[in-house]
Amino acid sequence: MFTGLIEEVGKLQRIESRGEALLVTVSARKVLEDVKLGDSIAVNGVCLTVVSFNGSGFSADVMPETYRHTNLKHLKPGEPVNLERAMLAGGRFGGHIVQGHVDGTALIVSRTHEANAVVFRLRPEQPHLLRLVVPQGSITLDGISLTVIDADRTSGTLAVSIIPHTLAETALANKQPGASVNVENDILGKYIDHLLHERHGGRPAAPAAAAGLTEAKLREFGF
Repeated sequence: MFTGLIEEVGKLQRIESRGEALLVTVSARKVLEDVKLGDSIAVNGVCLTVVSFNGSGFSADVMPETYRHTNLKHLKPGEPVNLERAMLAGGRFGGHIVQGHVDGTALIVSRTHEANAVVFRLRPEQPHLLRLVVPQGSITLDGISLTVIDADRTSGTLAVSIIPHTLAETALANKQPGASVNVENDILGKYIDHLLHERHGGRPAAPAAAAGLTEAKLREFGF
């Protein structure tokens, strides 16, 4: 498990492609301080397993499922990547619950300044991802724990506001309109959405306002 607080920005040294399987090698310093074989490190929000390391970097395998659902396949040697080690049980929980299990990707539509902040507006490449985006809720973009400031169903976009420290300390500083970022929706929303679908035989649950919130329905959902 991760928190979405980036520990350092590494650099992709090498990427070896074997069809839809990859071997990525990343240069790093801080995340290597106590690294062991088999440790989990989030690379741009993707939980990867360390298969080898030395004093200047580590390597990790990327399986086809991860290849298809993330932006790792678009990375080029020399590109910066966000890095975070798995959370220690006694550590501070500064972000939100991040699994490193990416749900899909989004393209940056615009990048604008608002006082001391930078507002990124993004369009998920898989439209269903927007269903689980809640204004003032949490979202993970390229491994960064962020707060959603807007979710526009009409345009199919969402927006986040980035403070100067986060922009300076993450690879997001280099992202411009047209770039792809990995998206992980809030785990709580994903589980609730899944349970509601299961209770309705795999069909999307009707909104309470449309279906009518009754005492019987409250009992049905365990209230």
